[in-house]
Amino acid sequence: MDKRPSISNMLKEERRFAPPADLAAHANVTATAYDEAAADRPGFWATQAKRLTWATEPTETLDWSNPPFAKWFADGKLNVAYNCVDRHVENGLGDRVAIHFEGEPGDTRTITYAELRREVCKAANALTALGVRSGDRVAIYLPMIPEAVVAMLACARLGAPHSVVFGGFSADALATRIQDADARVVITADGGYRRGKPSALKPAVDEALSRPGTEDVRSVLVVRRTGQQDIGWTDGRDVWWHEFVDRQSDRHTPEAFDAEHPLFILYTSGTTGKPKGILHTTGGYLTQVAYTHHAVFDLKPETDVYWCTADVGWVTGHSYITYGPLANGATEVLYEGTPDSPHQGRWWEIVQKYGVTILYTAPTAIRACMKWGDDIPAKFDLSSLRVLGSVGEPINPEAWMWYRKHIGADTAPIVDTWWQTETGAMMLSPLPGVTDTKPGSAQLPLPGIAATVVDDDANEVPDGSGGYLVLTEPWPAMLRTIWGDDQRYLDTYWSRFPGKYFAGDGAKKDEDGDIWLLGRVDDVMLVSGHNISTTEVESALVAHPKVAEAAVVGATDPQTTQAICAFVILRGGAAEDAGLVDELRAHVARQLGPIAKPKRILPVAELPKTRSGKIMRRLLRDVAENRDLGDVTTLTDSSVMDLIQAKLPSAASED
Repeated sequence: MDKRPSISNMLKEERRFAPPADLAAHANVTATAYDEAAADRPGFWATQAKRLTWATEPTETLDWSNPPFAKWFADGKLNVAYNCVDRHVENGLGDRVAIHFEGEPGDTRTITYAELRREVCKAANALTALGVRSGDRVAIYLPMIPEAVVAMLACARLGAPHSVVFGGFSADALATRIQDADARVVITADGGYRRGKPSALKPAVDEALSRPGTEDVRSVLVVRRTGQQDIGWTDGRDVWWHEFVDRQSDRHTPEAFDAEHPLFILYTSGTTGKPKGILHTTGGYLTQVAYTHHAVFDLKPETDVYWCTADVGWVTGHSYITYGPLANGATEVLYEGTPDSPHQGRWWEIVQKYGVTILYTAPTAIRACMKWGDDIPAKFDLSSLRVLGSVGEPINPEAWMWYRKHIGADTAPIVDTWWQTETGAMMLSPLPGVTDTKPGSAQLPLPGIAATVVDDDANEVPDGSGGYLVLTEPWPAMLRTIWGDDQRYLDTYWSRFPGKYFAGDGAKKDEDGDIWLLGRVDDVMLVSGHNISTTEVESALVAHPKVAEAAVVGATDPQTTQAICAFVILRGGAAEDAGLVDELRAHVARQLGPIAKPKRILPVAELPKTRSGKIMRRLLRDVAENRDLGDVTTLTDSSVMDLIQAKLPSAASED
């Protein structure tokens, strides 16, 4: 019998983890920040705005005269690229490393702030030569290479809003985003490296630009990364980065733009099937991402080496690879590949190589590393790590504890952050020098943020109860609208609870008032009149010693409204024997109660994931309900679904 304590018992025994004494003694932010922000929230954010360099200092902080359309620092002017690059060079930090680039094949580049400024200036001059002006939209479809960051900053320097499209998206998805944003230039590469081989990107651009509605794209700027020969070329439209950008002047004078000038559009999925173009502007966004990066990671730019493992195609890559870290003068790692290429210790090898002190990654990646085994990170020196972060989805307590023990040596605090594409920056998180952390909880709104949990009637729930996570006051990095569709902005985010932004996530407060995220509301199952979180059932399953990873969905059931269906990956060495499913069902019942016992459990070799590592629960729901599969083009390996479907009938277990 397994002698390990269950997660629920473990949390009772080790409910809180206090900050390390030395970190707390020298923390960037102390508990007084909460009091200061509560006393004068706009004043608090006005103070944080002073960490930026403004061409025209703002005298206004928040204009909320036309809610929910906010304006922050509206009479101020600044240039984002200047704040992220030039001012550091002017302050004598030109020799500081901005980016340690690690290519998947093992090639490396070290880019100082002075070198980054030269590259951004050349790219800005190149875009200008291609006719890009302030207000023009530029689509960016690149792998995780330095040119992605350079391209974003060059657009910001010109006041040209960028639309970064994740390099794993299909030509259809790219075309839709080019059309909606009315982009005039596309920046791409011949390809990037993934799992040991080149993966082409340029052909998807060519296919996308053959679709109606993309005719206004006049130029495609192509980075040579892989040297692939099988890419198409359109003379007069396509230009090589190394030929065109590199011959430009490395001097460029940035222009100051209004704080509410559009900075970028980033598309996120919508319930209608049409992606939503989330619009973020300049001054408020940069203020909040710079402050939260400084506060939540306790960043010491003189000594820290920071690494966010996200892709620039997601908002995490925008806010916590490009804009937040560089605004703060950080030294960061940029890695092109996957955590298991060419071996499953690649991430930890990189941490050891560069002396990474702050690591920010996703629960999906943490669980994958758990599955590969404790012995892999143990082979590397991870003693440099002092703060660990989690982002992307609620982290189950088992993964949280593994992350702390095997990566953070049981000392590094974990900042479990909640935020969204729409919020632009972190909203809920522990502060590493202040908060006694709890495994699996994002805990409290950050200073200056107003968030709570409400019931169906918009009443705040008492401690110990659950409901819907809402934001009750505007915040600087908030989305301004959905690109070209103000009504959809109102309907999507502000109609469910009038006067409150509804995040779309379920949440609960524990007895201390700390907030636990339960996942998207459509991931909260209604079983015999009870709301049961897929995240809680997944956490219970992963707490079992035989389970490495789990994904849970609710399937329509005529008797219970929804039935709980679970797909699990077993840990190495665990056998899929005849009694396994009953054992796991009984385990969940013990952890969460009989009502949460899955009706079906299916052991699988792999789960359907996008290239960013997100589990596609929608497809699992299709399988559980015997429906035709939806779009599988964004999956890393679509054959996974064939294997799951083939196995389902014989593996169902029900009472």
